Amino acid sequence: MASRDGRKDETDRAVRLRLKWIAAYEEVRDAGAVCRRFGVSRPTLRKWLRRYEAEGEAGLVEQSRRPHRSPTRKVGQVQEAVIVRLRRERRLGVKRLRIELERLHGLRLAASTIHKVLTRLNLSALPRKRRPRHVPKRYSRPVPGDRVQMDTCKICPGLWQFAAVDDCSRYLVAGLAKRRSAAATLRFLDQLFDEMPFAIQRIQTDRGTEFFAETVQRRLMSEAVKFRPTPPRSPHLNGKIERAQRTVLEEFWATVDPRAPDTADRLAEWVHHYNWHRPHEALGGLSPIDRICERIPKTPIRAEVEDSYDPAKERVQIREHALDVALQSLK
Repeated sequence: MASRDGRKDETDRAVRLRLKWIAAYEEVRDAGAVCRRFGVSRPTLRKWLRRYEAEGEAGLVEQSRRPHRSPTRKVGQVQEAVIVRLRRERRLGVKRLRIELERLHGLRLAASTIHKVLTRLNLSALPRKRRPRHVPKRYSRPVPGDRVQMDTCKICPGLWQFAAVDDCSRYLVAGLAKRRSAAATLRFLDQLFDEMPFAIQRIQTDRGTEFFAETVQRRLMSEAVKFRPTPPRSPHLNGKIERAQRTVLEEFWATVDPRAPDTADRLAEWVHHYNWHRPHEALGGLSPIDRICERIPKTPIRAEVEDSYDPAKERVQIREHALDVALQSLK
């Protein structure tokens, strides 16, 4: 507000000064004398005289020097409208805007270009988020497959999303089911073992009933995978899958109709884009497949994982944590 008032005062002072030039010229009718008195050039004096004669005092206000056409402008009106719509409807930042523009519209723009568009339209600032009370302790497992976090998310009535993300590489697998059940979990495990490009050593979940079914745990044992559920009231331990679920909701489900018949195929296409092309800030700008390739020399193969797996140390766990701990202490 203060800057706006300052610009108005500056404009008023400039108009008053030009009125003095015109008044002096009308008094002496000598352009040279007026120019020498006020220290202006003859072309400048003639310009303001012509504007005053044509428009009166309103003509003495400085006009915009913006060109009528910009042939080399990178963003046209159509692209600008797309950027504004994504910004307002989905509240995306500059980096995610760049990703979504390329994915949904095939429009490749630099982050600096998008920022200039937002600044010009007064959309460059999003509401500030509340500062965290403490600095989170970030960690990452050393190799792909060391720990895979798995979770479910309700999309709409009669549609659930199962998802799993690798702790080290952020490689994502997602599937759909009509309900959250042990049978659906078993089907998703088939998809998970088929799509993960490395051997899985551990799977970490919350304490949902669909994960604690004996059939599910027996299936993990048969695959030499350790089942490691989190303690109660500790969603922060599953933070990577929670963040991945939120990303899917914001970047995929916000753009599709969940009831469409091709939703599963479109979800698979988006997951491929997420794993192979989408840069991740947590990975230093790499995609998940880039991190996997980077860690290949250290990643154990399937035979090594099976050799290190000790079935005697694994057991069928009970969902009630206190009871499970008590039974374990009795053994």
